[in-house]
Amino acid sequence: MSSNWPHLDLPHPPGRRPVIGDLLTVRPPRPLQNLLLAGEGLGPIFEIRLARQKMVFVQDTALARELCDESRFEKKLPPGLVALRESAGDGLFTAYSDEPSWSLAHDLLRPAFTKEAMRRYHDVMNAVCDELITYWDAQDGPVDVSPALTKMTLETIGRTSFSTTFDSFASAHEHPFVTAMVQSLRRGQRRGALAALPGGSLLLRRGAKAFEQHRAYVATTLDGIVRSRIADADSSTSDLLGLMLHSAHEQSGERLDPVNIRFQINTFLVAGHETTSGALSFALHFMTRDPAVLARAQAEVDAVLGSDPTAVPAYEQVAKLRYVRRCLDEALRLWPTAPAFTRGPRTSTVLGGRYPMRSDDWATVLIPAVHRDPQVWGEAAETYDPDHFLPARVRARPAHTYFPFGVGERACIGRQFALHEAVFVLARLLHRYDMTPDPDYELEVSERLTLMPVAFRLGLSRRTPGGGEASPAVEPEPEVAEAGRAGCPVAHSA
Repeated sequence: MSSNWPHLDLPHPPGRRPVIGDLLTVRPPRPLQNLLLAGEGLGPIFEIRLARQKMVFVQDTALARELCDESRFEKKLPPGLVALRESAGDGLFTAYSDEPSWSLAHDLLRPAFTKEAMRRYHDVMNAVCDELITYWDAQDGPVDVSPALTKMTLETIGRTSFSTTFDSFASAHEHPFVTAMVQSLRRGQRRGALAALPGGSLLLRRGAKAFEQHRAYVATTLDGIVRSRIADADSSTSDLLGLMLHSAHEQSGERLDPVNIRFQINTFLVAGHETTSGALSFALHFMTRDPAVLARAQAEVDAVLGSDPTAVPAYEQVAKLRYVRRCLDEALRLWPTAPAFTRGPRTSTVLGGRYPMRSDDWATVLIPAVHRDPQVWGEAAETYDPDHFLPARVRARPAHTYFPFGVGERACIGRQFALHEAVFVLARLLHRYDMTPDPDYELEVSERLTLMPVAFRLGLSRRTPGGGEASPAVEPEPEVAEAGRAGCPVAHSA
């Protein structure tokens, strides 16, 4: 990876130092946000050097759209993802596109996200949301939003992936498996950043023993679950683990081996909980800061669910919550919880008519920058406005301008799972609670495995829903299936 774009010098932020390069510019603990600031005024494409490592970033809509062309470009693994392979192996997220395990797992797991499968998951989502509501009902004073939502999304993915609970709401302490999983992956992130720095290998020695212990604990736990399910002939086949264990490729007859199944479970746990809880947290932050948006969303939920505060959306009703979905989409526009994706050419080409790329070059698209392009999103591109996703605006917008779940064949396979869960949970919370934000709170974004609001708290009180009569503000609107447009993996029900 250190040979990235050696043939071309690109703009870079001021302050580059000998040896360490631009390390001070993108310093932790918020390298992405520092990178977004550093990129201002540098044009459509720029570079960052960390000692021997060169990274190229795109923040221009036209170049990002071109990189989404599957006939010319494909997913590449930047150093951070390569390092994560220590723990995640050749799981769907960290596999190389030409690894046979990726295409096999992708084909075998697609049935896990069909409409029929989503109906099965719906009841699990509801049961876990019940636990969240019970937990919040018992709290005194404002609730810390993001940690509770992360408990909920972790429980949901654990139960739907391999029918296992982490007892997140039954204990004040984090389950040791969760601690080990997160710590081992954070180590991978650090390895990706430190590998190219002078003395980086020495720094990585610190904590190496703890990392190996965490990684071994995760592997042993998951391997034990897999072995137990293999031994149980009567075990469920309705979850992801059952599908991986009992399915063979319809053409080749191949099956996933147990080690790869472990990597897939680990991938779904990581990708399936922090991303969704972050999206929910950002949505609640923006919605509660705008009383008109919050009232409109609650009016829509009341129109669908009626006046009973304990009513639960049926599977079919979630698709009717179109304004709530727009609120979520808009939060993901401003703060996509997975904020970048990396692409490279299949063969040598020229990007944008002026930037030659070889097959082993790669560029990372900074999604928050592209999602704020005023030429696409208008003069209010920096403002939270769910009407950015009105049907007419979705139709008028070019393809490849909104990608919170990645692009192309390597887009997130579980995106509709995440969207269904997020809209469902928002509906239940909006129906049950009046929410009061701290007027002095300023959004602070933590860069963990994904992006997440920090110290975001809400005051909650039980509300009396409206009578269930649709107001003009929530009249049904035609659905816009943006998933059918070239390259966009997200179906919008506006």
